[in-house]
Amino acid sequence: MQAGRSEAGWRLENTYAALPEQLCTPTEPTAVRLPRLVVLNEPLAAELGLDPEPLRSAAAVFAGNERPPGAEPIAQAYAGHQFGHFTNLGDGRAILLGEQITPDGQRLDIQLKGAGRTRYSRSGDGRAALGPMLREHLIGEAMHALGIPSTRSLAVALTGEVVRREKPLPGAVLTRVAASHLRVGTFQLAAALGDQALLEQLLDYAVDRHDATRADSDEPAIAFLEAVMQRQASLIAKWMLVGFVHGVMNTDNMAVSGETIDYGPCAFLDVYDPATVFSSIDQQGRYAFANQPAIAQWNLARLAESLLQVVSGDQEQAIEKVRGVLERFAEAFERAHLAGARAKLGLAEEHGEDRQLFDDLLASMQQAGADFTSTFVTLADYVESQGPTGCLPPGLTPGWLERWRGRLEREGLPRTDVRDRMQRANPVVIPRNHKVEEVLAAAEIGDLQPLQAFVEVLRKPFAKTPENEPYRGGPPGGSAPYRTFCGT
Repeated sequence: MQAGRSEAGWRLENTYAALPEQLCTPTEPTAVRLPRLVVLNEPLAAELGLDPEPLRSAAAVFAGNERPPGAEPIAQAYAGHQFGHFTNLGDGRAILLGEQITPDGQRLDIQLKGAGRTRYSRSGDGRAALGPMLREHLIGEAMHALGIPSTRSLAVALTGEVVRREKPLPGAVLTRVAASHLRVGTFQLAAALGDQALLEQLLDYAVDRHDATRADSDEPAIAFLEAVMQRQASLIAKWMLVGFVHGVMNTDNMAVSGETIDYGPCAFLDVYDPATVFSSIDQQGRYAFANQPAIAQWNLARLAESLLQVVSGDQEQAIEKVRGVLERFAEAFERAHLAGARAKLGLAEEHGEDRQLFDDLLASMQQAGADFTSTFVTLADYVESQGPTGCLPPGLTPGWLERWRGRLEREGLPRTDVRDRMQRANPVVIPRNHKVEEVLAAAEIGDLQPLQAFVEVLRKPFAKTPENEPYRGGPPGGSAPYRTFCGT
């Protein structure tokens, strides 16, 4: 398909829109009363091959009132397990405009979130409020800067209209950029329809989009499942290493690309506690911090079930093939997580006691109520200064410290090398939950400067600077437990 082109640099193609109608529905965004651009992610625009100058006056495009050249808007259909219960779903308030072809040849989805009702909206209004859309922009940029695969926000536009949630809120539309919006739930839908040809077509599309080197595999479904499994193991390990809690790891929120998608009830640990739950709707703790690897494996099992129809052999043979992939998840996650743990501790070599060393530190941190991010930053500072143990934060006992120092001495690396390794692995600033709420509250009453300053700080998370010093600490003492809420 030929890409649409424009002065702004739009080069949109529409390969997903060409898939069968069971997977998507042509859907026009609903025009809004008074579109106004409040965020334009100029660094991302440049990566997409777009010229920021004309985009600054393109509020009508980012709000859904005008199509960019080449767009063929659709809403995507998918299913999913939500808190373990299967249901048919779909884009209830999101519309895919097309796929931007970047200067380096990447194909990236351009989607409007909050662009109005679709065939899949059910009882929803199809709209989004400004706060949750700015939250997605802020967290997406932070995750990207932390080196964690993530969808990102190109723009946020006000609609000039009110959306009604617990109270009236300013309406907004987010322009989300993703490697694709293919989800585990997309495959669940195709499998539930019982149409093997449809499932094969979807699989071919996904392999071509994300795993073209595996297209000639003798067993494409198994090769694809293996690739998705490896990406998810790496992704969840990175979440765990920065204290990120997704909050709603439903199968419709797991992208086969390996990107983090949907930042509704997400948050970051302050005090380390593996049982931490932030989401107000997760009353059973299904998606608690420590449960995330197991839930990822559970979601992958649902993907494996969906692919059974297109795995060669009888049912028993197909089950054995997918089981073999699923059983490798724990090893893949452990490998990725332990590599990251070593980096956080400044270790360059692999030794058998490293897992226990890291786990014992976490256990001490939990017992002491230590701050997750600050503990590792202080460890890096300690390496640089070789200060007394009395300078260490709660959770770092003298006994553990001696074990760690002994482990470092066995490697014999210069102190500066250890410090540099730790500083590259341990962010000094993350999207602290109380700071996120502060800047979003200001934005909702029209003051965007705090948000803009925070985003700029989060784009450079690993170095101490005068600009990020006010953002490093945890919440004030005596703060209430933090809770997050779904933006719908």
